[in-house]
Formats: sequence, C-alpha cells, structure tokens
Amino acid sequence: MPQPLPRLRVNLDFMRSPVPDRPGLLIRDALQFSDATIIIPPPLVDCLRFFDGEGTDLDLRQALVQITGELQVGELAEHLIGALSQAGFLDDEVYQELRDARLRAFAEAPVRYPSHAGAAYPAEADALSALLTEYLDHDAPAASERNLIGIAAPHISLEGGRPCYRAAYGALRRRDKDRTFVILGTSHYGQPERFGLTRKPYATPLGETVTDAALVDELVAKAGDAIILEDYCHAVEHSIEFQVLFLQHLFGADVRILPVLCGSFVQSLNGGGAPEDGPAVARFLAALREIAAREADRLFWVLGIDLAHIGPRYGDSFAAEAGQGMMAGVAKQDAEAIERVLAGDARGFWERVRQHNDDLRWCGASTLYTFLAAATGVKGESLCYEQWNIDEQSAVSFAALAFSR
Repeated sequence: MPQPLPRLRVNLDFMRSPVPDRPGLLIRDALQFSDATIIIPPPLVDCLRFFDGEGTDLDLRQALVQITGELQVGELAEHLIGALSQAGFLDDEVYQELRDARLRAFAEAPVRYPSHAGAAYPAEADALSALLTEYLDHDAPAASERNLIGIAAPHISLEGGRPCYRAAYGALRRRDKDRTFVILGTSHYGQPERFGLTRKPYATPLGETVTDAALVDELVAKAGDAIILEDYCHAVEHSIEFQVLFLQHLFGADVRILPVLCGSFVQSLNGGGAPEDGPAVARFLAALREIAAREADRLFWVLGIDLAHIGPRYGDSFAAEAGQGMMAGVAKQDAEAIERVLAGDARGFWERVRQHNDDLRWCGASTLYTFLAAATGVKGESLCYEQWNIDEQSAVSFAALAFSR
C-alpha cells in the first residue's frame, strides 16, 4: 500500500539558491533547530508539493518518472525523502528530536547567547566595537525633541540599514544610560497574538545585559497566557539582538533591558476589529500600559522593526529594485502609514494596515501598534527612510523614528 509522506515543516526559509553553479530552491531552518541547508535542483522543486501530509510515496515516484523519463526512480525518491528527513525539514521523529534538544538547551542556558555573531556582525569584541563606532561616528539627522521617550530602528542587516541605525541611535543621549530600555522586537516565528519574554540576560561579544526581571514577572502575573515565558524565539531572533548591540556600544555591556517579542495580530487582520478585541492581547497591552504610566521617564522604548517586504523572496511574482519603479509607490504607501504612527494614532495606523490587508508585509506592524497602545499620548518624527535590496529581486524598506510625549 502507498505510504503517506511526512509533512514538510511550515517554519522553514525558502529562497532562490544564491550559488551560481547550484541553481534551485534553497531551504534552511529559520528556527535553527537544524543547522542543515539543502538546495533542491529545479527539476525536483515541484516534488515538494507531495510532502503535505496527504501525498504518498507512490505519488512522488510517479512524478519522478515523468520528470526523469526513467522507470527506476525508487533510489532517487528515497534519496530525496532521506535528505529532507535527516536535515530535520520533515515533521517526523528526526525533527522532533532536534527540536526538543534545542528547546531544552535554551531553557537550561543561563543567558541568551548571541545567535548572529560571526555571521551578521563580528564575533570579536574589538572588531564589533570598531564597526559600531564606524557606523555611528558620522553626522546623523538630530531629533528635534531633546526629551525623547523612544526610537524605532531597523532590524535589517547592519550594513544594509546603516543610515537609519545611525539616525536612530544618534538621537540617544548620555543621560539615557540609566533607563530601562523596553525593546519591542518583531517576532518573525512566534505565535500570533502572543508576546515572548525571557528573564535571561542577552549576551553579545560586548558582554551581558541586565534584564529587568521584576518587570518581566509583573507582565507574566498580569497578562497570563498572553505571554510565552522563556520563549525559544528569543534564541534565534535578530530584531532585539541588533538593538542590544547598539545600546551596549553606547551605554556599556550591562545596560538594563526589558526584551519583548511581539507576535503578529493575525486574528485582527483576518477577522477585523482592533488587536485588543482578542482577550490575550488586551490583557498584555493593559499591563504594559500600566507599567508605562507608572515608570514614565525611567523607561526608554526601542522598537526593532522593518517596513515593507516586496519581491519573489516574499511571495511576489515580480522583481523589486530599491528606489526604482513600483518601489516609489511603496515609499508613498509607507509614508502614509508612518504619518499615522508619528501622530500617535494607534487605531488609525492599524485600520490602514488592516484595510489594505497588510499588502506591504510590514513586519513591524504589531510592534508599532503595541508601542502606540502602551505609551499613549506620544508624537513622533521621521529621521530617516531607506529601501535596500536584500537580494537581486527583493527589497525591504525601513525607517528611523523618534518619539516624545
């Protein structure tokens, strides 16, 4: 009897192979449960559709007969199944063992170790300090308000987002050192309508932060199941890690932080209404709003966000070039949404995102809404706006924003 094939995991990264002599579809594990990377040759890409929990090994073999023109395809089928399984890309026992081991390692770790050191930035402290000094040691547009309560900075690669990182962190002042930095980061892989917290200090090549465990505990006590405590997504996310680097560079390794990963608000996008129409989101926003009102100027808000994501990498059928062609229209739409953010209009901003069905794929939308709903009565200004090609055919937009009361 034909045997059902295991389901291909949905939380994987898929992209066109960047290797010139190895074309095809590159697959890697976004959550880093597996360190493997596989490139599926172009003729075999269509075979992945059988790994949906319903396709069988017979379906796969019949497809391979048509693709290769050969009748003896059993070995090729087994090789494809085996490669995907051993890489941890199928929802089977191999994946479950890899996942459980990584979850256990994060839970037992005394700190949140840097996940992008040595790849996205130097792993050596001196080299990293020199790089950050180079990035920030230039004139940046100054925020007009001297008593800022927060900034938004990109979480795109440090090199790609250099002008906006410089503008955002150039707005901070030495007197901000003793504040607790509430870092709201986009949770690219976390559960919708949930917020990921950790008590672990963030470790980087520059040293270890201090996490405000008292505020973490208060949020957990008041928001309950809206929170995933010791969320594994912290182990792999860059949206907070990149902000920590700049804060440590400016204020010392032991900067005090409250790291929060904001999941997407899928229910609101799909069903209408405000995000806090969901009871879990409502509880969290109420708890964070209470902390914001009580702690006031003891807090400084840092948002790790990007804006639009356009091109084949993100599911479009067309190419996008930063600053060119249709990306000029994207810039106009970005500006309209940013205008609502700068006005402190949480509802107006979200209504625009929802009515347009999140067509620009703003990965910072839920993060911005969380900030505006918690730190009420703010106004903002735009310090920098950029677009950058993350690959030859796909582009991302991002901005530096500054907020005051």
